[in-house]
Amino acid sequence: MRVVITGAGGQLGQDLVAAFLDAGSHHEISGFGHDRLDVGNRDAVLQVIGTVRPDVVVHAGAWTAVDACEADPDRAYRVNALGSRHVAEAARLTGAHVVYISTDYVFDGLSDRPYREWDDPNPLSVYGRSKLAGEKEVLAGVPRVAVVRTSWVFSTHGANMLKTVLRLSAERPELAFVDDQRGCPTSTEDLARMVVNLSSARLPGLFHVTNQGPTTWYQFAREVVAASGRDPGMVRAIKTADLQPPRPAPRPANSVLDNSALRLQGMPLLPDYHEPLERAVKQLEAT
Repeated sequence: MRVVITGAGGQLGQDLVAAFLDAGSHHEISGFGHDRLDVGNRDAVLQVIGTVRPDVVVHAGAWTAVDACEADPDRAYRVNALGSRHVAEAARLTGAHVVYISTDYVFDGLSDRPYREWDDPNPLSVYGRSKLAGEKEVLAGVPRVAVVRTSWVFSTHGANMLKTVLRLSAERPELAFVDDQRGCPTSTEDLARMVVNLSSARLPGLFHVTNQGPTTWYQFAREVVAASGRDPGMVRAIKTADLQPPRPAPRPANSVLDNSALRLQGMPLLPDYHEPLERAVKQLEAT
């Protein structure tokens, strides 16, 4: 396959490039970070995708600074919504299949069960609304498209909660994390491999793709600290309402995603998150 990856400089984007290369030398990978391709620029997107003429576009490029999006909604919509419109247009003109990476933040978190692909979204934040708008753009604009929603991503590179916990636990005697937000931590390495599989099969539709095992940020932080050889008792639980300063963007209290479409289609799910978490901690502690 000829593959274009937007957002290739991000933590997921780097693992997407690596996963496609690992899948076989017959793949031709063109990765574009935001420094090389501004997806909000229609002419640039049309030129890049029109020149490469890929079989698949993995659209991972996004502005993911959740709190910053609240203060600058125009930038959030320009990148996450309008940028997705441009990618969809270019893919339609070249006949490419699109895999769009979306988020658990399209849900409001009020459900008492994990969210299925067929549940109605109701985002609480500008970030969530702009990503949902991006979903609508690609679903309406491309004949062949898959939307992959994921959550709580972590890796050995980029900025993420796992690396934050490791850094803070080395600097402070006590940490506080919220115990009233639930989600599924997801390794970008595992997620990238699933995206390669979905791309190769050209499967259309909505897919929830996470590692298995719901948890809270408090429990996740304790597990990261324990995996690093420190005392998990240094982490205490607080409520979201107790965060100081309060976060500008509201978070869904329950953003656990049921990987229904994969499971019902008979596709193997990603493993429990503890395995990639421990692997990532060991890699980071060794550097």
